[in-house]
Amino acid sequence: MKYPELLSFEDILPRLGEFDTIIDARSPAEYAQDHLPDAINCPVLDDAQRIRIGTMYKQIGAFEAKKLGAALVAKNIAHHLETLWLDKPREWRPLIYCWRGGNRSGSMAHILAKIGWPVAQLDGGYKAFRAHVNSALEQAPALDFRVVCGPTGSGKTRLLDTLESVGAQVLDLEQLAAHRGSVLGKLPCQPQPTQKAFETGIWDRLRRFDPARPVFVESESKKVGDLRVPGPLMEKMRASPCVAIQLPRPERVRLLIEDYQHFACNAPALNQQLEYLVGLHGKEKIARWQDMASAGDITPLVEELLAEHYDPAYQRSIQRNFSAYAQAQVLHLDGITPAHFLLAARQLHSS
Repeated sequence: MKYPELLSFEDILPRLGEFDTIIDARSPAEYAQDHLPDAINCPVLDDAQRIRIGTMYKQIGAFEAKKLGAALVAKNIAHHLETLWLDKPREWRPLIYCWRGGNRSGSMAHILAKIGWPVAQLDGGYKAFRAHVNSALEQAPALDFRVVCGPTGSGKTRLLDTLESVGAQVLDLEQLAAHRGSVLGKLPCQPQPTQKAFETGIWDRLRRFDPARPVFVESESKKVGDLRVPGPLMEKMRASPCVAIQLPRPERVRLLIEDYQHFACNAPALNQQLEYLVGLHGKEKIARWQDMASAGDITPLVEELLAEHYDPAYQRSIQRNFSAYAQAQVLHLDGITPAHFLLAARQLHSS
């Protein structure tokens, strides 16, 4: 067979797991926006170089730009060879792609193929991959979802984590979105991914599930932080059977304080987030809640937030948005220890 082998994404998809390394030859900024699952970034032009060459194309001309571009590309590929790939055996099989499968990935694929490696290049590049993801997410997934419901602090995320640990199929949208899905849901020191990267993560999880087995997912809203859940997936979730967690409120308060220590120990950060609730509860109530946070009165603050904000909002939302909630399987939890969640997860996984 002649290498590099030029393959469409439809040809590559069933073979993605066969490649030893997936190489994204685009710039770091392009890679940060989104990339193929498990791809590593080995740019043939970095961000500044890409801008420089693009400017030369427009202001000076294609020939001069190509000369400098070739020198930079050769230098960068040589650096990757020396630092990453000199120890690779003859059988090492990389897949290389860039934006449209043109000059950048083609240059790298040509050099690696000349060395003797069985290189594959993605025809159409990231653009073809993105078109496939968009098309896939425009269809409702043919999966049997079980929607885990419960008011704030009932342990939905802990239950999903435990379900996954016992072998159940889990789609954790909050994990993929790096957000806990509420006004206090922003994770410390962890920005959310881009919308495209979020969708790629969803697509990658969905394609791996066995349609013959249920998939557990949380009763999310249409947005998780700043990110939108694909519409067809949201519609399928909202029409799916539900599991309703019931946990005593004192245990919910304990769980929230444990899970939100980054706010419980940082009154200024908590008070900043509480500002977002002024439109719903008024300045006077929010100021009182902020005073409680500043004074360290976290337990009574969480109790009030649950009673006056989260629980009423949950009841309005769950009844309106999840049509099968009235027939939900009820799951009673007496506590929040790992043993409690393990027992519940095994009960669900075996049912």
